[in-house]
Amino acid sequence: MPRITVNVDGTKYEDEVEPRTLLVQYLRERLGKVGTVVGCDTSNCGACTVHMDGHSVKSCSVLAVQAHGCEITTIEGLSQDGKLHPLQEAFHDNHALQCGYCTPGMIMQALDLLAENPEPDDQAVREGMEGNLCRCTGYQNIVRAVRDAASRMEPGAGPAVEHTEDTPVPRTPADEQTGSRVTGGAQ
Repeated sequence: MPRITVNVDGTKYEDEVEPRTLLVQYLRERLGKVGTVVGCDTSNCGACTVHMDGHSVKSCSVLAVQAHGCEITTIEGLSQDGKLHPLQEAFHDNHALQCGYCTPGMIMQALDLLAENPEPDDQAVREGMEGNLCRCTGYQNIVRAVRDAASRMEPGAGPAVEHTEDTPVPRTPADEQTGSRVTGGAQ
């Protein structure tokens, strides 16, 4: 089996993976990153959106082996020191979620959008988010939340994920169950 090394939310993991394992499966089943949800399994809904080397990708359309050597940021990697990311706060404050299933992917896509366009108008938000579907909200509160987050964030602000190769990382129960080798990073 191929070996991969990935940095997920600031923690470096080394694992053997089946060549056909999707990144979303690896994140959820191997690393316990269940905030990345499986929606349609066809890359249509965007619920599984994560960042790979700073850009949003639908993790159901990326193989885990393709992420070898990459920096992956999931929804769990956005909050720092117990404080929500401005996008997470804006989604909460603007009631931009109902069932919440699409919310992690929406937030990760919105982060990419705001990195490219720090002051989008409503139309730019709608176009930038068109690959992410929501069945509950009607989108207006999502648009409002993204624009609110833009006013709260510094231009180009992304996830502040720190990682240090030699920093010891405490093992989590998920690490113990899966046998993932954690070799460095901040947790």
